Amino acid sequence: MSQRQNHGHHTFANSHIVPDSHSASPHPQDYRPRRRQPPTTTMAEVTDPQVAADLKKKRIFRTFSYRGVELDKLLDMSNEDFVELVHARARRRFQRGLKRRPMGLIKKLRKAKKEAPPNEKPAVVKTHLRDMIIVPEMIGSVVGIYNGKVFNSVEIKPEMTGHYLGEFSCSYRPVKHGRPGVSLLESELLL
Repeated sequence: MSQRQNHGHHTFANSHIVPDSHSASPHPQDYRPRRRQPPTTTMAEVTDPQVAADLKKKRIFRTFSYRGVELDKLLDMSNEDFVELVHARARRRFQRGLKRRPMGLIKKLRKAKKEAPPNEKPAVVKTHLRDMIIVPEMIGSVVGIYNGKVFNSVEIKPEMTGHYLGEFSCSYRPVKHGRPGVSLLESELLL
């Protein structure tokens, strides 16, 4: 009867356990991703300016484009063509014509860029014009935008194109909830 049990029924005692292919690995840390090898030449090691320029071009990961237009084309574009790219509110503003103050700001920014030494940031141009729409010509300039109390220096970047200057100089301090003030503590003591 014991022979029949062994042959007829499969028991755990006479079964063979085969190790899984993952657990049979001699190194349990094989699941970790391999570390990336450092580049063969770094920017600091290169002395030839042409090779350095090529390496710098390779480092650029993505090129900026505003609504499908590359930055180089955007800078060369006329104001009429740029107006077609922006949102409707900005388009209406440009179609009605820029007044004296916005044009004066653009002239001051041009002058500051022209007077700046090469590879240096231009001088800060202060303005109260929070409703000025950022145009591609302003990219690279430094503007001191008034927030009602102080002038916040902002360097105009390509991503800011089409936005208002006021968006980059907050006129209030954002609320930090969860910190009870002195008045709240005093009211608890009175209870």
